[in-house]
Parts: sequence; C-alpha cells; structure tokens
Amino acid sequence: MSGASMQRALRWLRRTLAVVFGVPVLIGIAMSLVDSYRRRGKKPKPFPTTPPETVEVGEVGITTYTFGQDVYADMLGAIGRAQRQVLFETYIWKGDEVGEQFKAALVAAAERGVEVYCIYDGFANLVVSPRFKRFPTSLKVLRYPVYGAGWRFFDLRRYGRDHRKILVVDDTEGYVGGYNIGTAYETEWRDTHVRVTGPAVQDLRRAFADFWNLHRRRRFRASERPLLVETASAWEPRVRFHRNVPRLWMFPIRGMYIEAINRASRNIWMTHAYFIPDTDFVEALTAAARRGVDVRLLVPLKSNHVVADWLSRGYFAQLLEAGVRIFRFKDAMVHAKTSTVDGSWVTVGTANIDRLSLTGNYEINMEVIDPDFAAALEEVYRTDESNCIELTRGEWEARDLHRRFTEMVLRPLRPLL
Repeated sequence: MSGASMQRALRWLRRTLAVVFGVPVLIGIAMSLVDSYRRRGKKPKPFPTTPPETVEVGEVGITTYTFGQDVYADMLGAIGRAQRQVLFETYIWKGDEVGEQFKAALVAAAERGVEVYCIYDGFANLVVSPRFKRFPTSLKVLRYPVYGAGWRFFDLRRYGRDHRKILVVDDTEGYVGGYNIGTAYETEWRDTHVRVTGPAVQDLRRAFADFWNLHRRRRFRASERPLLVETASAWEPRVRFHRNVPRLWMFPIRGMYIEAINRASRNIWMTHAYFIPDTDFVEALTAAARRGVDVRLLVPLKSNHVVADWLSRGYFAQLLEAGVRIFRFKDAMVHAKTSTVDGSWVTVGTANIDRLSLTGNYEINMEVIDPDFAAALEEVYRTDESNCIELTRGEWEARDLHRRFTEMVLRPLRPLL
C-alpha cells in the first residue's frame, strides 16, 4: 500500500471512530443535561423499607440496613464510642448537613486521642466545596487522586476509581455496602448496607489497610509508616470479602457472581442500581432462566444516570425472551447492590453490574453462605418488589421506534461504562 493510500485509510478510520463513538457521547451528554433540568425541584416519594435485622452466622453478627437514617445513626454512634482507631472510606462525601456530621464526629474522635484514617475519592467529590475538604492534621486523610496514572498514562491498572464504602471502629464493628455520605442518601435513596461484628471485622480492617498502604506514598512522605494490621486469629469461612484491586489486576467479584449464577437451581434475585453486564454475564443469567431458575432483576425505573438507564434497557429483550423477570423500582432511586441465590447464598457490597465496577474500580463485596441471612435478604427483596412495576415482554416489544433507535445509537458506550 502506498503512502497516500495509507493516509486515506487512516483518515477514514479516524472519521469512522469519531462517528461511532463521538455521536453517542454527544447524545449521552445532551440526554444527561435534559434529564438534570427535568429533575430540578422534584423530590422522591416515600418508599417501603425493612427495619434493621441482625443474623448470627457462627461468631459473626450481620445487621442489614435499608434506610439511610438507620445506618448513619449507628455509624455516627460507633465513631462516637471509638476508643482506639477509626478507619473511614467513602466514594462520595458531600459537604452538606450529613457530611458535616460525619466530619465533626471524626474530628472529635481524633481530638480525644483516637487514631483516625480517612479515604475519599477525588473525582467523585470534584463538586464538593474545597473548604469542606480541609481537615485538621489530627486526621490522616488520603484523597485518592482524580488522575492517578502520572506519566504511566498507558497503564490501565492506574485508572480505577475508589468506589468502596467502609467504616471500621476499634476492631469491634465494621460497615460496608452501597451508602455514600450525604443528606439525599439519608432519606431519598433506597440502598443496602451491613454492619458486621466478630471475626469478619478484621477482614474489613485488612481491606482498608491494604488500600491505604498501596496508595499512601502518593500522598505522604516516604517515611510515613504503613498501617499495620495483625493476622486474624479466627475467621468464619461462611463470610468472605472479595476485593477488586485494579492496581494488581485482581477482579474476583465478577467471578464470584458468575460462579453463583451457574450453580443456581432454584432462584436468583438481584437488585442493582446500574445493570450494564458483559456478554458472559448475560449468558449466565439467560442460561439459568432457561433451565427453570426463577431469575429476577430489580433496577430503578429512573436512576440518577439517564444514560446508564438507556444502556441497561438494551439487554432487556434478551433477558425477557429467556424468562428473566424485570422489576423497576418507582418513585425513588434504588442504589443497592445485592443478590441472593437458592436461599443460601448472598452478596452485599459496592459493586454494580457494569464494566467500571466489575473490571475497573476498587470495590468490595461481602459473600455469605447462610440460609438465615439469605432469608433476611429475600425479605428485603420482597419489600422492594412491592414498590416495583414489572416489565412484561409484550410491553417491551411494543415500545416506540425512537426508543429502539436511542438504544441502538448508545450501544457503543457499553464498554466505557
């Protein structure tokens, strides 16, 4: 091929890529702006919740929360009782009333001599006031950077966001789940968080320490001591924590899900804020439905990310055809990331079913194999389902032509989200 031909081919390739990806991006931005305008001044309606319930799994106590006020009250109470150490990590930390309450509680703990470590994601909090993000030196704070690759822009392992939400207090209690920190999440969002006691607390503490030690050098002097955590003297094999660590190219949460789905023989009930799975994940769910498993997917009717909603809808035809039942949570944002399988397997955590969570971000999910805890989470699912509209196959096939067109145009964005 001549030089001129090569140049023409490259120009054609660039233009094609610009159309294939540029047009969907522009449409997505326009849709987000319009959706944001439409939401101004609108408040979500009340939704049903289940009260906090504690289940014992061996020596591990697990309390499930489905309402922000409940979990925030207990988290703030735990920080207020802290005597030795507080480890606090969040993706979003709003500078509003609730955010200030958490900041004040952490500062107060540090002032009475408690060792306080905090981690928050810089990108997720770009719109938060810089004044709020000023902390006294009594707190050890790691702001996970907006751009962490430095000169290694080619290294994909350094682009993951810190999407985890963890609180550990005095080796006695730990919290993990979907709740970020902010006033809106306190009463307006339906999310799921858990509190653990017993041997599982050490696993959460080690998860925090590993992240801190992996990234501390970008924020502190080389002489800064690592956060040391002793090996747990006991552990409960039915309760495990799986951590995605992009820097080490470790993504076990996706494998955990697919393994559980492939083993299912009775039911798979999933609740997810954002559902943009890869081909293998969709095939696992549809195969389960075709072999007679009761597969149910609960997602928001309208989430806080309109583009994610449209991308998610692109999978509905294939899922409905296979027999998967789809329920859409109405009047409020459901942000939970939970699943139950066969009345014995449960996961609760921070990972959504999308590329960013399963093969991109730092995430943490708790896996529990216990019928009592599964029964508690199935009850939560039934409560959520009572506030849902089920999507039928006939309704989906009758959708407007412009909706089908929008789904098709946005399809190239799936690998990005």
